[in-house]
Amino acid sequence: MADPPPAPDIEPHTTPRWVKVFGIIAAVVILLVVIVLVTRPGGHGPSRHTGGLGGHPLPASVTDHGG
Repeated sequence: MADPPPAPDIEPHTTPRWVKVFGIIAAVVILLVVIVLVTRPGGHGPSRHTGGLGGHPLPASVTDHGG
């Protein structure tokens, strides 16, 4: 009896290259955003809400909406 034809070589399921590239790019972007948020001076604190005036309240002429 003749031997059956050999089965084609089937590679195990692997992640497509575009998925790996997209994942790496996404990870780099997220890492850069985190670095900018952590290292940015004046990111949190009183100056964030007062327009960079060093924690001093805004003058009434700036906050007055007229009424």
